[in-house]
Amino acid sequence: MLMTTTSREVPEPGALMGGDAAALYRLLTWLSPAFPVGGFSYSSGIEWAVEAGDIHDAQTLRDWLAAMLADGSGFCDGVFLLHAHRAVEAGDHAALREVAELAAAFVPSRERQLETVSQGRAFVETARAAWNCPGLEQALARCESPIVYPVAVGIVSAAHAIPLDPTLHAFLHALVSNWISAGSRLIPLGQTDSQHVLSSLEGVVAATAERARLASLDDIGSATFRADLASLRHETQYTRLFRS
Repeated sequence: MLMTTTSREVPEPGALMGGDAAALYRLLTWLSPAFPVGGFSYSSGIEWAVEAGDIHDAQTLRDWLAAMLADGSGFCDGVFLLHAHRAVEAGDHAALREVAELAAAFVPSRERQLETVSQGRAFVETARAAWNCPGLEQALARCESPIVYPVAVGIVSAAHAIPLDPTLHAFLHALVSNWISAGSRLIPLGQTDSQHVLSSLEGVVAATAERARLASLDDIGSATFRADLASLRHETQYTRLFRS
């Protein structure tokens, strides 16, 4: 008698199975604009850059964000996420405390501190409430300083055994997507132009992730002085839509 198999018994080539499907589902959820970390409230200084005329169209927005990704907060946050993830995987509590403390101290302005700490707190609280898992509470308890956003993502993803590389790429994609969302409202840009900017930054995101993957904490540094000044000057901007 001939035996037949069903699609349930023999998965299609390339199909996601088990842990891979769960990891993808969680990353898509946690780094979605719908996840309640309040990212829509922050512009990372882009609001001042638009008012000052540094950003005025799709190309200038793209150039500004490429610099922030490769030489500014994008790269630094990627390194912090990576080392937090590795520390949790290794059960190295001293290393996790070091990363958390350095990341909390590294932001250049009061408003950027508010942005990353608030989003980190919201990310942790929501993960605890809806996505708790063994080891997460223990890892969080080891951080004596405020848990900033990239460290929070690194801790939670490692506690759920989600691989580092897709987590890092997804985080940087979410970061640049939120920046573009702020820019599109401020310039303003249409939806198609916004997608052109996102498409043009694909290679920068990949290159930044690769640099971060190979970096030590000693390699962290920023050269985006204009963006840092923008985050400082936003504090006294006369009219504002965003909190940073």
